[in-house]
Amino acid sequence: MTIDSLLQPFEHFGVCLGLDNIRRLLSHLGNPQEQVPIVHVAGSNGKGSVCAYLSSVLTQAGYRVGRYTSPHLVNWNERICLNDHPISTLDLEQTLQQVIAAIRADEPSPTQFEVITAAAWLYFAQQKVDIAVIEVGLGGRLDATNVCDRPLVSIITSLSREHWQRLGPTLADIAGEKAGILKPQCPAVVGPLPPDAAIVVKNRIAELQCPIVWAEPAKWVDPPASPLTPDSLPWAEFRGVRYPLALQGEIQLTNSAMAIAALQILQQQGWQIPYDAIVQGMAKTRWQGRLQWITWQGHKLLIDGAHNPASAEVLRQFVDRQIEPLSQKPKSIHWIMGMLSTKDHADVFKALLRSGDSLSLVPVPDHSSADPIALAKLARELCPGLIQCQTYPALLPALDTAIVKQTSDSSFLVLCGSLYLLGHFFRTAAV
Repeated sequence: MTIDSLLQPFEHFGVCLGLDNIRRLLSHLGNPQEQVPIVHVAGSNGKGSVCAYLSSVLTQAGYRVGRYTSPHLVNWNERICLNDHPISTLDLEQTLQQVIAAIRADEPSPTQFEVITAAAWLYFAQQKVDIAVIEVGLGGRLDATNVCDRPLVSIITSLSREHWQRLGPTLADIAGEKAGILKPQCPAVVGPLPPDAAIVVKNRIAELQCPIVWAEPAKWVDPPASPLTPDSLPWAEFRGVRYPLALQGEIQLTNSAMAIAALQILQQQGWQIPYDAIVQGMAKTRWQGRLQWITWQGHKLLIDGAHNPASAEVLRQFVDRQIEPLSQKPKSIHWIMGMLSTKDHADVFKALLRSGDSLSLVPVPDHSSADPIALAKLARELCPGLIQCQTYPALLPALDTAIVKQTSDSSFLVLCGSLYLLGHFFRTAAV
């Protein structure tokens, strides 16, 4: 059986926040989560980057490192990694079969996310990982990953008004859900938060007596005269540690600072993480689909998920910084976008679009996609100065048209709006 065929029967159960199902299923599997020391990472944005930094550095330090993230871009294997390598298809199929065999007919069925999460715990236990970096799927308190009572470190990267339909209408509500990963007297690292959210998280930290590091953004520094890495990367410094940054964008000053803070906590706990492992690990970090430059059909294309207002602001800031050195005249931006129906379309458009930009809107295949025609109407209302705003029935025709336009006017091409759209691009565009 294929991985898709194994997981498809659980898709119709949707999202079901709560821990009863996953705990029951893990119990039937021998509670593998109790055999895996973890770093647990929650937040609205930045979770994946922080997980990628931690996994890369700990791998360079010589540990056997599991990493569990979601969603995937191209295939399910990406979600479960061992020393930064995705699980093999054979291993994933066999692990899923073990999980499914443990499901009892007289008990409520787990969801698809609960099944793949259980598979991650089981695989990491069977592989005897030294440590696993586990990313929260949705929220935190009731997320299927929140079954470890004593995490080595809990991290909350950021908070924004996302998934409010399930997590609550206010930032304070959402903060309460994210803070649900904090455990009594277990160390925590927290990034910059909006004031309403910060109050909730601070109160929870005080209640649980968690040792806390509030991570401010790192600072750019000059590369060392004799760097330990040959790559010509920018360097940053946080809490006395200087390191290269392989991931793009100013936001990585914040994300990398949280990773460094977590690594320092692990060092204090006795984990052997030498400085050269930090340098090499940070330099080798990769995180696909986030502020990533690719060449497609001979043309440069910037791709990024930018699936919520906060990440859209980060993308726009990055794009503006790319344009500033080019000329005094602003370069035309051509956005190729698709969004899910559940997203805050207006706020994403407000963050991204400027007069003089062009916009091509496409559906997100195989998901609950927002209607491109309705999105185009909204975009014109919010940014009447758009040079062009067109809809397309599929992604590739929109990209082809955008490349013709780029050839004629040297426009700056950006594909964004949904990680699922990027996954479709990687699967179908022969990158």
